[in-house]
Amino acid sequence: MQQSSLFGGEEDGTTLPAAPSVKSRKKPSPKPSLKSMDTATISETPKKIKQPSKYLSQQWLEDVHQRLIMGVRSYFDANRYKRAVIGVSGGVDSALTLKIAVDALGAENVSALIMPELSVTSDENCVHAKMLCEFFGVPYYYVPINSYVSSFIDLPWEPNHVAIMNCKARIRMTMLYSLANSEKALVLGTSNLTEILLGYGTKYGDLAADIEVIGELYKTEVIKVAEYVGLPPEIAHKTPSAELVAGQSDEEELGAPYPDIDKVLMRRELGREGCVAHGLPLALVQLVFRRMDDNGHKRAMPPVIESVASR
Repeated sequence: MQQSSLFGGEEDGTTLPAAPSVKSRKKPSPKPSLKSMDTATISETPKKIKQPSKYLSQQWLEDVHQRLIMGVRSYFDANRYKRAVIGVSGGVDSALTLKIAVDALGAENVSALIMPELSVTSDENCVHAKMLCEFFGVPYYYVPINSYVSSFIDLPWEPNHVAIMNCKARIRMTMLYSLANSEKALVLGTSNLTEILLGYGTKYGDLAADIEVIGELYKTEVIKVAEYVGLPPEIAHKTPSAELVAGQSDEEELGAPYPDIDKVLMRRELGREGCVAHGLPLALVQLVFRRMDDNGHKRAMPPVIESVASR
């Protein structure tokens, strides 16, 4: 599903509009007459596949798209909720999650929060996040987190670098749940399977959500599905960054490119030796398995210490 660019102005050298510097609630402007994304109504029943579809084929991508939509819709129906809240960063993970939410629930039932840290979050990401919301017809709030971060790090002790970064993710999640409570909505997570397996996220921050929409897709699969549903290349192929510090890059922090990491994760059941036997570099295999081992606690509920023998 090849689409023209939603953000054609950038390619023409047009200056990006400046981001607002105050808190604002923005209702979407009339949808522009662009053909960058397919927002056609999705059928209630996914098409049946008589034979297993080839991995990453058009049929496979269509099946995944439909299953994501039906999965979100079924979860909301089962829990008697109609509305969803999502944090939109301008990256591919939140963009695809937003697209799925609109397809499943309707734009009128989705609210977005754009929560940049001014001087750290790029202007490009702010602009892309707003344009995505406006294109899909999703109302959004623009709330910079700088003042909240300043308050949170004004403590009797001196928070270290990791504590400050994690604080930012937890502030954003607190805002999302405040909005969700106010609108009687559920919070949509935007973590992919690669991040979940590696524990690449903040506990009770971006890893906190009511439902992980794309949590069964590896990062490389997220990009393919994003392309399939018509998200523009500026979004689908943007350099991944959590933007918790200026100039941060996911792949530099992880120590390897996502495609290489995913090759190991897709074969993780083989174990370290099995992955190496399949031709994967030993250093890469050790890196990925070490991250999974070190961050396993992020993938589970807190353990409860057994204290009452009779229970």
